[in-house]
Amino acid sequence: MPNFRRFKSSHATAVYHCISRTTNGEHLFNAAEKEMLRKHLHQTAEFCGAEIITYAIMANHFHVLVYFPRKNTPDDAELLRRYKVLHPQPTPYATARIEVLKTLLEANGPDARKMREKLLARMGDLSEFMKTLKQRFSIWFNHTHNRFGTLWAERFSSTIVEGHGHFALKTMAAYIDLNPVRAGLVKDPKDYRWCGYGEAIAFGGPILKGLRLMMENEKPLDDESVLSGYRMLLFGKGTAPKAHGAPGATLSPESFAEVTKTDGKLPLSQRLRLRVNWLTCGAVIGSQQFVIDHLVDYRKRTRSRHHLKPCPFSRDGTTDWLSLFAMRASR
Repeated sequence: MPNFRRFKSSHATAVYHCISRTTNGEHLFNAAEKEMLRKHLHQTAEFCGAEIITYAIMANHFHVLVYFPRKNTPDDAELLRRYKVLHPQPTPYATARIEVLKTLLEANGPDARKMREKLLARMGDLSEFMKTLKQRFSIWFNHTHNRFGTLWAERFSSTIVEGHGHFALKTMAAYIDLNPVRAGLVKDPKDYRWCGYGEAIAFGGPILKGLRLMMENEKPLDDESVLSGYRMLLFGKGTAPKAHGAPGATLSPESFAEVTKTDGKLPLSQRLRLRVNWLTCGAVIGSQQFVIDHLVDYRKRTRSRHHLKPCPFSRDGTTDWLSLFAMRASR
């Protein structure tokens, strides 16, 4: 089986679910560290021209669902603005560098062209986004805690997710925002400060924009409709008890009873937990045609001879999963 750990989309736009963990799974992140990682997450996304749909920062790892829109070439003013976003409180040395950069770009000589190429190469690309985010946070963390060495266990893992209001995108977002509930940290995801839903409720801002991107399909939604619709989605996926007595908390039984009282069927959230492996290891997740398109592209670019085909989530005929496929089978 080929390794899809670095699988990236060649389409004009793409959504990725990325995970990165600390070395040895050590619980290194308390409130201050989580707050700084969230700050770096937003700064890096704006610098790279990406949009954060949602995220969850835990004690020893983080999830981020990130959207890369169609690439464009920013002008010099936008390049300078994004550079300043990445360094909002620069040292005197860094401030001087910004002025030098501005002068260099205005001169528009060979060095300016090289600098533009260097900056643009860091934008609109998943690997550069994660590299910048993790490196900047590692420098801050090691300096703050008087330590040195590797902070992250390995290169991040990523999964391509079908977007534009698709079931796969909503399922992935809910899986991410329910992390603190499953970990027993809160009873309601809105009460966890370091997840996308909690931030959207408290502050709105770019995360609310990301949730709107996920929730809207054909008609536009106002802020209240986005938040209330996503809350219904979270509770619909998060109120069922875990299968086979698996550890971890769920949302309240009262919420579960309220959501399921009319139909009595096995809740989607329980089936979701049975398929968590898909959400982190599926390589590409979406409709059958979406996965086929990426398989064709993968074979062309890598000249792979592996006879891969879309694997359906629903092996038991469950209707909720009939439209969802992955590139790699669940292990």
